Amino acid sequence: MGIRHRDLRKQENLMLENSTVQHVFIVGSKGIPGNYGGYETFVDKLTEYHQNNPNLKYHVACKAKDTKTFEYHNADCFNVKVPDIGPAQAIYYDVAALNYCVKYIKQHNIQHPIVYILACRIGPFAAHFQRVIHKLGGKLYINPDGHEWMRAKWSAPVRKYWKISEQLMAKHCDLLICDSKNIEKYIHDEYGKYHPKTTFIAYGAETRKSKLADNDPKLIAWYKEKGLSPKSYYLVVGRFVPENNYETMIREFMKSHSKHDFALITNVSDKFLEELKEKTHFDQDPRIKFVGTVYDKELLMKIRENAYGYFHGHEVGGTNPSLLEALGSTNLNLLLDVGFNREVAEDSALYWTKQLGNLASLIDRADDMSTDEISKLGEKSSQRIAEAYSWQRIADEYAQVLSTK
Repeated sequence: MGIRHRDLRKQENLMLENSTVQHVFIVGSKGIPGNYGGYETFVDKLTEYHQNNPNLKYHVACKAKDTKTFEYHNADCFNVKVPDIGPAQAIYYDVAALNYCVKYIKQHNIQHPIVYILACRIGPFAAHFQRVIHKLGGKLYINPDGHEWMRAKWSAPVRKYWKISEQLMAKHCDLLICDSKNIEKYIHDEYGKYHPKTTFIAYGAETRKSKLADNDPKLIAWYKEKGLSPKSYYLVVGRFVPENNYETMIREFMKSHSKHDFALITNVSDKFLEELKEKTHFDQDPRIKFVGTVYDKELLMKIRENAYGYFHGHEVGGTNPSLLEALGSTNLNLLLDVGFNREVAEDSALYWTKQLGNLASLIDRADDMSTDEISKLGEKSSQRIAEAYSWQRIADEYAQVLSTK
């Protein structure tokens, strides 16, 4: 009887703990530690800022070649083994991760769990998983990301799938957490018939400066290798895809009379580079410099700080991490004039359109700006990031939403 009594007491304590702690299962990022893109950095920061919060317990899916489990920032991380099946990997990964979550919730008798899916990849399965999670007393939250169905890299049938998937996930969820007010508005305009419940919580950014000194050997060596120097270059950082408008930026820069260089930090493939060379003949302009990728965070931060100006040509998606980092570290930012970018930067940046000659003219104007004018824009952009996009603010807003029963 004594052993049985202890077992019952242990079970009661576990149930009490599970009922007071909010368990949050995150599916859809490649995993943490975050060394890849926006979602990975977001999950890394969210778990970092909440690691000492006794009321929140995270469980994070990680894409892997094994099924190990580990702890990071006090979050329980579980690897999901994904076979090499091409583009369908992402769908397989999310479904397998959700099945793991359901099994774990049942085994550990988790009370009122929240399952939070990042991106809208598994629409055809959304109704099923919402039903299962509801039966377990939980809720299904979704971050709709940007307009994946608009990305040029996908074929027409794949784009159609992404659009239908987005629609089904907007229909079959309990809350959509949008990282952009423009995305939130789009969800209501497009899927209003489903009466979606939404909230806005932005993506975050670092508000500190790089730890590297101006004379750090690593920085000096990088500049020497790339043929650059502080304040002598415009910069762009991001994926080399059509909707980021690299071709427009390169063409327009070549038309400008700028005395500065244009450094592109991107993972461009040889095929894309050759196509671009044929279209623009950028290789005939010594100012255009493809400088590869930079994975050292402190070095990249310093390169951003030392740029004369930053170009941002993204026109698909919500709050873009690269834009936030630029606004937090580069004084002069030249952004494509679309709603997403204006929402973030407001009046702390200059704006350009894809109209022929528009950006070239803006570059020439930017080259003639005084140090004082540029500094004032930098103060505005840094203040904007600190007030609206600091990771502390984002973490606090998530804590509030996730703790609301």
